[in-house]
Amino acid sequence: MEGLLPLFGGLFVMLMAIGLYCIIASENVIRIIIGIEILTKGATLALVLAGYLTGRTALAQCLAITLIVVEVAVIAVASGIAVGIFRQNGSLDTSELKSLKG
Repeated sequence: MEGLLPLFGGLFVMLMAIGLYCIIASENVIRIIIGIEILTKGATLALVLAGYLTGRTALAQCLAITLIVVEVAVIAVASGIAVGIFRQNGSLDTSELKSLKG
């Protein structure tokens, strides 16, 4: 397992970078939601890796499961918002949302 630590660390950094890029560079609501999903997968991997390195794997696994449950709730709400945006505007482009008033 010691030889796999740099691999998991690199995977964590790569997932975080891809998730941030998806969130920042995209103007489509669905792609932003996918970026949030990738970002939270990277955070989950970081929790498990930190738990392994500190020797507290049980705590890390509990936190990872909690993060997954919260992530599902956030993605469900975000998907509902995306459906509402599509029904209201007929598009999922965020540049059209900037012109809304209210």
